[in-house]
Amino acid sequence: MAEERRSHARKTASTRRAASARGPEHAARAACRSLEGLIDHPTEGVSAVTRQDDGWCVVVDVLELPRIPDTTSLLASYEVQVDQNGELLEYRRVRRYRRGSADE
Repeated sequence: MAEERRSHARKTASTRRAASARGPEHAARAACRSLEGLIDHPTEGVSAVTRQDDGWCVVVDVLELPRIPDTTSLLASYEVQVDQNGELLEYRRVRRYRRGSADE
């Protein structure tokens, strides 16, 4: 009986590790990779990751137009929907702004 409990505990722990491997960090990396491939602009970072029923919504910040000085470069925020495996479902640009501008 004790061996069964230990075996179940090991299986539960490995299931948790597998699920966490597909967690928010995986979703953020997958969203950045997919978006860069589609729009051909470098990502600057991730502003938000939200769990949804069918996967994740990741807000990715992208450098759309580099300028000199750098504070005048144009960036954009994209909402990227990825499924639980990190496959792209959809994306859309939700905001465009100058790097030096403050949030409202």
